[in-house]
Amino acid sequence: MNQNALKIAVYGKGGIGKSTICSALSLALAERGLKVMQIGCDPKADSTMSLRAGRRLPTVLATMRERKDDFSLEDVCLEGAGGVICVEAGGPLPGLGCAGRGIITALEKLKAKGVYGRYSPDAVIYDVLGDVVCGGFSMPMRSGFADRVYIVTSGENMSIYAAANIASAVRNFGERGYAALGGFILNRRDVENEREKVLALCGDFDSEITGELPLSEKIREAEARGKSFMELFPKSEEAECVRALSRAIFT
Repeated sequence: MNQNALKIAVYGKGGIGKSTICSALSLALAERGLKVMQIGCDPKADSTMSLRAGRRLPTVLATMRERKDDFSLEDVCLEGAGGVICVEAGGPLPGLGCAGRGIITALEKLKAKGVYGRYSPDAVIYDVLGDVVCGGFSMPMRSGFADRVYIVTSGENMSIYAAANIASAVRNFGERGYAALGGFILNRRDVENEREKVLALCGDFDSEITGELPLSEKIREAEARGKSFMELFPKSEEAECVRALSRAIFT
């Protein structure tokens, strides 16, 4: 891996827009000439779909179940829009196994197969399941996988609550040398006093709003069409917001 590579993990309440933002951020970084890898850490395996026109990837865990260790990185690391290398950890069979343990297994297998040396990314983005930060779900922020954690939130009460829980976990893990809190990403829902609520959250953790996206019909339309709004609406306000976020995260 590029020794100066950006390695971040993105967390937040389920449904808050992590995958949408991760994919857009991947494209914004790729626009700048960076080699980007996006790794979905969710059993739904849908993090990278908008980078591949709605097509799903073969997941690392499903491939391991079918072929044990007899597979190559090219079987599970496929190129998406902007040249972004797309990977999905996947999950256990429904009702069997632990999703958190699955993330550990998938990331360790990718590392053992030399994924970072093979693709030598300038930026790696881990898109992590929901607001669970225990066991395997903390894996992307430890063991040298990610250096910084960014938390997506709106001003809705449950989103703020989840973001505070995640930030508390990051702060507690920081004592063990895990990834540090990079900041909060405000994905607006236009609730009352939204920005003020998120700024108060930032104050509780000595942090900041790193980036902000508006509530947008363009984003919804792009999702319905199976693509990122960065591709469909490259000159939009929304796209410029993500480019600003990319500059704030990766100067």
